[in-house]
Formats: sequence, C-alpha cells, structure tokens
Amino acid sequence: MKAIILSAGQGRRLLPLTESTPKCALQVAGRSVLEAQLGEIARCGVDEVVVVTGFGADRVDEIAEGVHTPRVRTLYNPFYALSDNLGTCWVAGREMNQPFVLINGDTLFESAILQTLLASRSDAPITLVTDAKSSYDDDDMKVVVDGQRLRRVGKQLREGVNGESIGMMVFRGEGPALFRAKVENVMRYGEGVKRWYLSAIDELAQQGLVNACSIKGLSWCEVDDAEDLAHAQTVVASWQQAKESVAAT
Repeated sequence: MKAIILSAGQGRRLLPLTESTPKCALQVAGRSVLEAQLGEIARCGVDEVVVVTGFGADRVDEIAEGVHTPRVRTLYNPFYALSDNLGTCWVAGREMNQPFVLINGDTLFESAILQTLLASRSDAPITLVTDAKSSYDDDDMKVVVDGQRLRRVGKQLREGVNGESIGMMVFRGEGPALFRAKVENVMRYGEGVKRWYLSAIDELAQQGLVNACSIKGLSWCEVDDAEDLAHAQTVVASWQQAKESVAAT
C-alpha cells in the first residue's frame, strides 16, 4: 500500500511561524508534523510514502531523507502558490496508479486510525475516514453519512450533517482511476486551481461511489492555526507517553 501526503501549502494561518518554515516542518512534541505522521504510518504496514511538496520544499526533502521506515519520496508541485490542494492532487496523479491512502499534510493521527481504515471492508472504491462530535462550525469539513455510504462532504453543508472528515481516505479497486479522472475533469473544466480535492470526492459521493469509515473514539487533530498547534502538542505527547507505557510493560 502506498500513502500520499499533501504537504505543499505554507500554512498562512500560522504566520509568523510559517514565514520561512512549511507547516509540515513545525515542531509538535519534539518532532515535525511530517515526522509524527510518518512514525504512525510506519506502524501500519504501508511500504511507500510520497510527500507532495511546494512551499519550503527543500526543508521537507531534508525531513524525508532522514526517515528510512517507511520508504519516503517527495514530489514537488511547482504551482503550489497558484492552486489549492486539488491542483496538488493533479500534480500527484501519476502516483495514483495503485491502491493508495491520501492524507492531508496537517492531519495528525494515532496509528489505530489508519489501521482501522486499512482493515475496513467496503463495497465502494473510495472510503473516507469520518469522526463525529456534538456540533460543527464553519471551519469543519462536514459530512452527511447514510448508513455506511457517504452522501456529501463540504464546509458549506448545513442539512443532515452528522460527522466530519479528518482528511484521510483510501482508494481501492477502480478508486484510483475514478479519482484521477475526476481531478483531471475538474482541472480542465471546473476551475480546479481554486478548489479543494474534497469537492471532487463530494461529486463522486453523490454518484454513490464513496463509503465512510467511522473512527469515533480514536484520537486525531489538525494543525490549521496557533490554537490547533498548541492543542496538538498535548495530544501527540499523550500518544508518545502511551507508547512508552506499553513498551515498559
């Protein structure tokens, strides 16, 4: 299984911390965001990771070169400043030639989440990880799930919302080809440089091609702003302490 991490953005909501440092290189509990992601991925049987870079690409290359398990490569998106992350997916299209996991570059997660996704049995070619909470705000990537089927995903949803995307999904069977074709179509005809890749997933979901994988009760966080970063310090440190406790027994 291959994992593709979208880490091309600067993270302007974290300025001045990201003035010269890409978001994925910020330190969380003693490691960069990217190193923390790769550490959890290494526990899940993923044998190859492609990190799509953009802002601060040289620094991301340095981090990737220092990681040997799993095998890590980087792919540079020269258009990162002109497009949103659907454009980054378009650049990575040639890597989407086999079953793969797609992960946002600012999503931090414990390995049990990725293990749950990879162990899921789905009749759909695409499966999106979802979580649930008591209420959702304008910044949440909200979802509408009906049974196991994902019906909608988007920040602007209001009716029927019963969960949120955490920024992780798996493509199996015809999923990679379906996603590549949809991204290509949106880039060519739908102002793709201005759109999030989850808008493409939303269109595929409305065709009945996407399932949801609930990870309610498992731990994750995202790093969008300074408040998120402070929260992530505590959350990731708790994962490390739990692993050390298990290792000591």
